[in-house]
Amino acid sequence: MIIDFHTHIFPDKIAAKTIAILSEKGGIPAHSDGTERGLLEKMAIAGVDVSVSLPVLTSPSQFDSITSFAHSINEKYRGKERRIISFAGIHPDSEDIDCQMKRIKELGFSGVKIHPDYQGVFIDDERYVRILECAKEYDLILITHAGADVAFRGQDVRCTPERALRLIRRVPYSKLVLAHMGGNEMPEGVLDILAGEDVYFDTSFVLGSTPRETFIKFIEKHGIDRLLFGSDSPWSDMAKDAGIIKSFSLNKDDEEKIFSGNARRLLGI
Repeated sequence: MIIDFHTHIFPDKIAAKTIAILSEKGGIPAHSDGTERGLLEKMAIAGVDVSVSLPVLTSPSQFDSITSFAHSINEKYRGKERRIISFAGIHPDSEDIDCQMKRIKELGFSGVKIHPDYQGVFIDDERYVRILECAKEYDLILITHAGADVAFRGQDVRCTPERALRLIRRVPYSKLVLAHMGGNEMPEGVLDILAGEDVYFDTSFVLGSTPRETFIKFIEKHGIDRLLFGSDSPWSDMAKDAGIIKSFSLNKDDEEKIFSGNARRLLGI
């Protein structure tokens, strides 16, 4: 079984436009059309059984529409053999973080996605602290973009290893996931500062630039039980990324944990 813990889809009516804008902004090609059908096609090619879709709110006003779309995805694919599980999203500028996080829990979501760069807030800001406190209170997974974002070159990185550690110290929570191996383009900082903390890392977007010896260092220092396979589809090719994990020649049990075991435990499936 393979679970891709980090993917993105958009409603059909805005997918093409959104993909074009984001691709230009980040200077990266898309590997699917950004629709749920496109994601399912890529999953079939890669042999992925479950994908976790992670919406990003770029303004508080998007909460209702994105929550509605994400909830419809969960209802549509509930119980399917090859399925998509959508998380909710929240913006730190929400006027009522507590109410929105409670609503997310009531609707049956497993987790919430935040993105400090697209939301313009540093990860150790009090607003994200409150979001993490609510995630802990409601037993929700919280996943955040971590490290540099290609769409924000030349700007301050809003989730550095140092800032992520401040958040972790404020609110210790084992269901926090730091995407991109804890910090895109910052592997040494992650290994020095974050590896070994009681949080998860996913492999999204970084496998193509991560040598096997570096990946083994992450396993040795952070532990195999807190690594999750993720591609960042459509911004990476999930079949290629799955192939990279397989090329590392890990033992069967460790590979299974990365591909699905750890995610199944975290998601409760």
